[in-house]
Amino acid sequence: MLVALGLDATSEAVYRAMLARPRDGVQALAERLGEPQEEIRRSLDLLSELALIRPSHERQGELRAVSPDVGMDLLLARQQAELAAQQLRVEASRAAAAQLIAEYTELSPTSSHSGVEQLQGLDEIRDRIAALARELHTELMTFAPGGGHRTETLDASKPNDLELLSRGVRMRTIYLDSVRNSQSTAAYASWLGALGGEVRTTPELPTRMMIFDHRTALIPVHSEDAGAGAVLLTGQGTLAALGALFENLWSTARPFDTAAPKDPTGLSPQEATIVRLLAQGFTDEAIAKRLAVSARTARRQATDLMERLGARSRFEFGVRAVQQGWLPARA
Repeated sequence: MLVALGLDATSEAVYRAMLARPRDGVQALAERLGEPQEEIRRSLDLLSELALIRPSHERQGELRAVSPDVGMDLLLARQQAELAAQQLRVEASRAAAAQLIAEYTELSPTSSHSGVEQLQGLDEIRDRIAALARELHTELMTFAPGGGHRTETLDASKPNDLELLSRGVRMRTIYLDSVRNSQSTAAYASWLGALGGEVRTTPELPTRMMIFDHRTALIPVHSEDAGAGAVLLTGQGTLAALGALFENLWSTARPFDTAAPKDPTGLSPQEATIVRLLAQGFTDEAIAKRLAVSARTARRQATDLMERLGARSRFEFGVRAVQQGWLPARA
């Protein structure tokens, strides 16, 4: 009956038996249900994990079943959290598709792919970017994940940026929120904004990417090493999807010269992203990598969020996050 909510038949029978006869122990439950004691203990472990049983406050060493109204609320909230996490994974997969194209191209470099061209090495990538920039007429859209950029790297890009802006090319760049802590990157963003360039930040980005005039996109083969290789994508359908991805993130990204707003639940954009990543099962180290912050920072922020909800485990955190409105209650 409760299989859809995460309980198998034996665990449901144990839960019902404990509601009917709260004083029964493992041996009594095994005899009543006709199950081995090992199976009863397994069911008790599952019920404890789902918070359907808890230690008795009156009789030390005994377990008691929580009331059905509380227990069913917990199971429903857990299911809602799982559905929300699944929906978020589906949405994230759209962004991963572009990276998959790049990786597949690297695996079969001798094959012919319509609308896909492979570039090898940093020099070839830079030469092609320079050539595409010279032919730009309308707009350059860029995803720039990673932390703050070095001063010398930013200074080297300024002449090209200035040349594009002077020709009336619209430049839109999305960085991670973490670059706001980089003095050199903040100064560059201010310089670019004063010349007409547009810079926004977001808690996370799916991949490094440049789109030239909505006609050509450049994506690295390896997200960890942008100079190892890249692919140029020119297929109309692919460009339409990547352009839509950029516009979607641009619409929710924060202009560089504005302070971080709080959402109706009191979370900053970065906190809301951490909540979502925790619900998706990311570790502290993986979260740090996605947000381009230190592992210590990610661990501290995750711990703070769990403490704000009074959660003792990440499973409990997911349930409470749905109840608090930090995660959508429905997919």
